[in-house]
Amino acid sequence: MSADAKHYDVIRKPLITEKTTMASENGAVVFEVAMDANKPQIKEAVEAVFGVKVKAVNTTITKGKVKRFRGQTGTRRDVKKAYVTLEEGNTIDVTTGL
Repeated sequence: MSADAKHYDVIRKPLITEKTTMASENGAVVFEVAMDANKPQIKEAVEAVFGVKVKAVNTTITKGKVKRFRGQTGTRRDVKKAYVTLEEGNTIDVTTGL
């Protein structure tokens, strides 16, 4: 497996919500990442894929909600988010792929 494939396994997708848009005004970008990814791996992957300098990485795990679908109960999957704070002067435009 190449190094790039490894980085793309760590970063799943960027998250674009009202909350993440407000975070981007402070130089932070939010990504959905693999559940087993740790902060150094996330930092390395973002720097390699986007060519920026990362200042800090904060992570949070959101547990999947229990929902009903056609009378059956099911559980949504757990999601790990990474709030990546970039160094001054670095930006990532995640809206270009939409």
